[in-house]
Amino acid sequence: YELLNYVFQIRQIKSLYLYHAFPSWYQFVTSTFCHANWNHLSSNLFFVYIFGKLVEEEEGNFALWMSYILTGAGANLISWLVLPTSSVSLGASGAVFGLFTISVLVKMSWDWRKILEVLILGQFVVDKVMEAARATTITGAALQVNNIAHVSGALIGAALVFVINRIPLSSNDDNPKASKDNKDKRS
Repeated sequence: YELLNYVFQIRQIKSLYLYHAFPSWYQFVTSTFCHANWNHLSSNLFFVYIFGKLVEEEEGNFALWMSYILTGAGANLISWLVLPTSSVSLGASGAVFGLFTISVLVKMSWDWRKILEVLILGQFVVDKVMEAARATTITGAALQVNNIAHVSGALIGAALVFVINRIPLSSNDDNPKASKDNKDKRS
């Protein structure tokens, strides 16, 4: 989307943004793939790559895509409910925070090294994402950071992990983590 918008200057790309006054259903998802500028896009791509890779390694490709879409669209839904109707939301920051939360919670253990890693990585992520995502919401003529999307994306990610952990798995072959654990036990 961004390449089409910046290189070819296609105006229809803006129809994919989430306009809070009169949103279309698809904008809750498509706006997570649209960004205000190159810095916003590149920082979100970096974090989606880092945390998406962790989620994919632990839970699989399908879980990664579902996590991205559910946390991104969910963060947009909550933003739409909370922010003024003059707002326009775009960017993957809600999904980034969701993927970060999921990647931390699926790897979490009471090992002090894991806890230290989570604390250091968490501080880095919060600082960098807040610094780099300067233009996730447009209110009037001013560009603002959509902190509602950040927090709600993280909360939705935590809720997804909580709900998924309550669902019994029918087969270990469908779960990459279970397959990995079985391989480790056989070695």
